[in-house]
Amino acid sequence: MQAVALNALSGWRWVCEGWALFRTQPLAFFSWAMFISLLLMIASITPPIGPIVFVILMPAVTVVTLSAGRHAAQGHKILLSHWLEPLKPPTVFKKLLGMGALYLVTCLLLGLLAFMPFAAEVTEALKALTGSNNLMPLLEAVRTPMIIFAIFYMLMAALFWYAPALVAWHKIGLLQALFFSGVACWRNKWVFSIYGASWLGVFVAIDSAMSVLVWAGLSSSIAATLQVPINIIGGAALYCSFYPSYASVFLASADEQVPAQDAAP
Repeated sequence: MQAVALNALSGWRWVCEGWALFRTQPLAFFSWAMFISLLLMIASITPPIGPIVFVILMPAVTVVTLSAGRHAAQGHKILLSHWLEPLKPPTVFKKLLGMGALYLVTCLLLGLLAFMPFAAEVTEALKALTGSNNLMPLLEAVRTPMIIFAIFYMLMAALFWYAPALVAWHKIGLLQALFFSGVACWRNKWVFSIYGASWLGVFVAIDSAMSVLVWAGLSSSIAATLQVPINIIGGAALYCSFYPSYASVFLASADEQVPAQDAAP
C-alpha cells in the first residue's frame, strides 16, 4: 500500500467534499448520523457495557460509513440494503470486531500509562473534593495526565484511522493495516491538522450562532432544540468527509483500487 503525501490544504478540501457528498443524499446521511448519535446515547446511559460495546463496534461503523460515502461518490443511490453490505464478506466483521477490541485495550492501557504516575495527586484531590464542593484541586490534578493522554490518543488514532478500510477492502492483516495507517497519517500530519481545525471551527461556529440567537432573545430551550438537528447535519457531513480522506490518500494512483468484489453495484 502506497500512501500519498498531500498538500496541507487538502484537509480543507476533505471538509468541502464531505459537505458535497452530504448534499447528494442528505436524508440517508442524516439518518446514519442520527443512528450513530442514538448508539452513542444508549452507550452513555448503559455503563460500563454500553461504552465497551460502542468502542468495539467503531471499526465496523467506520467501514459502513466509508462504504456509504463511496456509494455516493460513485453516483449510486444508497438503499437500506446497502448499509450492511460491507460487513457481509467472510471474516470481515470478525476482524473489525477484533480491531475494536484492540482499540479498546490500547486506549485503556494508554490511560493507565498517563494517569498512574499522578495517581497520588488525583487521589488526594478526590479526598479533598469529598469535604468541599471545590473542583479546582481535582481539575489541577488531572490536567497534566489528561494532556499526556491526549497526546497518546492522537498517536493511537493515527494507527487506527485508515485501518478499518484497509482490512475490509484490501484484505491485509491487522498489524499491517495499523502500520500503513500510521505512516499515511504521519505523511499527512499537516493535512490532518487543517482537517481537524476546520471541523472544530464548524462546530464552534454552530455553537456560537446558537449563543448569539439566545443573546438576541431566543429561548435557550428552543435554541438547544434547534441545535440538535444542526449538529447532526454537521456530524453527517463529517462522516461523509471520511471517504474523500481515504480515497485521496490510498486511491490517488491508478494501481490502488478497491477490490472489485467490494465495489458499489
